[in-house]
Amino acid sequence: MEKKISSLEKILGVHFKDKELLNHSLTHRSYLNEHPECSWENNERLEFLGDAVLEFVVSDYLYKKFEKPEGEMTGMRAAIVRTETLSDIAKDIGIEEFLYLSKGEKNDKGKARKYILANTLEAIIGAIFIDQGTVKAKDFIENKILSRVSDILSEKDIKDPKSKFQELAQEKFNITPIYKVIREWGPEHKKNFLIGVYLKNKLIGEGEGSSKQEAEEAAARKAFKEIISNKF
Repeated sequence: MEKKISSLEKILGVHFKDKELLNHSLTHRSYLNEHPECSWENNERLEFLGDAVLEFVVSDYLYKKFEKPEGEMTGMRAAIVRTETLSDIAKDIGIEEFLYLSKGEKNDKGKARKYILANTLEAIIGAIFIDQGTVKAKDFIENKILSRVSDILSEKDIKDPKSKFQELAQEKFNITPIYKVIREWGPEHKKNFLIGVYLKNKLIGEGEGSSKQEAEEAAARKAFKEIISNKF
């Protein structure tokens, strides 16, 4: 255990005062279902905190670096903190081999793993924030995430699907889209969602995903196509 933590600390560039915090950040809930004897909790609370810290640091960075309108900076921030971006960074750093997962999750290399990696990276940020404070958390985000901004933002269209559809809906109809869960199924640690996006009370598009965010983005893509093709 100590050797594993020490190796990860070198990769992260952070020496934790409280090693158990780092264990928390790496622990998916499925692992604890199989190992109830573990003395630490899963990483969901740390992920919640890390998500907020990451969004603040990225927002501050974009505000200081780019003199762009709010809408454009929102799209830039979404591109930086989106699941695909964070999961790719987590994989590049080498976090995947340190994850605490159930046997079933270890064998699942699909979309679920991307969410686990992205969430773990956010949990690590939360752990650094608690253990080392704001400055160290900001340094970590700058070194591991913001150092890649030029590559992340070099994509042709950095706006996320929800932002694109919202702009279109407001431009054409002066209506802000509303997202509602139509159906959800599966065990707690591996849920699936069907979400609809509505303009007023009219359903424009539906999307399915292994998280609400993924399902909302899928619904927004379909709704955008519906509006563009004049089907609505």
